[in-house]
Amino acid sequence: MTYENDARIINDDIFDLINQCFDEEKSSRNNESRLNFFDTYNNYFVLTDDGSYSINSKEINHKVETLHTSTGAISESFEKFIKPMKFNYDADIAILDICAGIGYNTSAAIADFMKNGNDSKLTVDMVEISKATLACGLLVPSPIKEHDITKKAIEEELIRQDYATLSLETCEIPENININVYIEDARQTVQKLKDNSYDAIFLDPFSQNMAPELFSVEFFREFRRVIKYDGIIATYTSSAPVRAGFIEADFYIGQGPIFGRKQGGTLASPNPLMLDTSLPKNDEIRIALSDVGIPFRDINLNSTSEHILDERTEERHEARHNTKISSAVKTPIFLACEMDDEKLKRRVERNLAKMNIPSTTSPEAEYIVECETDYSKKQDIENNSRTRILEMEKRLKKVKTGNYGDT
Repeated sequence: MTYENDARIINDDIFDLINQCFDEEKSSRNNESRLNFFDTYNNYFVLTDDGSYSINSKEINHKVETLHTSTGAISESFEKFIKPMKFNYDADIAILDICAGIGYNTSAAIADFMKNGNDSKLTVDMVEISKATLACGLLVPSPIKEHDITKKAIEEELIRQDYATLSLETCEIPENININVYIEDARQTVQKLKDNSYDAIFLDPFSQNMAPELFSVEFFREFRRVIKYDGIIATYTSSAPVRAGFIEADFYIGQGPIFGRKQGGTLASPNPLMLDTSLPKNDEIRIALSDVGIPFRDINLNSTSEHILDERTEERHEARHNTKISSAVKTPIFLACEMDDEKLKRRVERNLAKMNIPSTTSPEAEYIVECETDYSKKQDIENNSRTRILEMEKRLKKVKTGNYGDT
């Protein structure tokens, strides 16, 4: 099994059908297979609430999900990946689209650029490991006209790679838009990119448990190298290890938009002034103090997903009660709080005692989360999620090692 097959997440049946479609195109040089594909196999596509189509994932933990929120596939691209950006359209714009999939995020970026850009240029580097997933972008109806531009770029690259044969996409790519398509492991792509190149990075893998290698500290350090100081990374996930990984890779972090989910995604930037909204207070506390905030690691940027997940599980086990408070029953969020539930309180305080914290209302507990008394949903350069998280980590270490009270 190759990494490409492991990393591919679209449904096995449609994966095989797409490959068969393009094999037939190559052997017959007939356009009917591609042109008729959607009508023939539309039951494999999922219509979302805004009229755009998604596709089903392969079975994961006995469950099949769509690649996009049912609230709206193309709307998700605009809400989560375009609206948080602060592009200066008087200058050229460069975007790195990781896990580009069927091309919706890139298409949304093109639409926004064509609406707001003047004499500037847009460059989008799309990265997707699966040819069949990209090819699916040619088969699905375009939800917006700019998706036709993306389709043209995808088709040209698939022809170059001898996957597609016919040039059926008639849309011309505007002269001030440059789209590069990389069909390979994103970890290898990013190492070849130039420093300080991108105004935005869209990070859109299917899930952290399917692709922890695309959420690792080391991968984020490559992002830190290639992104501009005022650049913004957007991802849909609110995961604690992902947010912790951004902090360890020297990013500031903030809350992303809420769309189609109960929680907002995550934004990251080298410049704290680019991020308006703090993470929720309890999220900060759990990232700083709990073993759930242990990030994913991929030291040489070539580990398997299973290895990364196993290593994180081991690191969490070693950190629990040593450098981090147990994540059981969300223990850290009760620091500096009165608790009425006696049964839960006993469990929480047993976990705290192992970290030299006598109780939820002890001076030690108050000391660790003291910076959260200045919590503000609006971030600034001094009072923000990153600085509060790092301060709480430092204070927990002092309490655990018996240095609480030292100046």
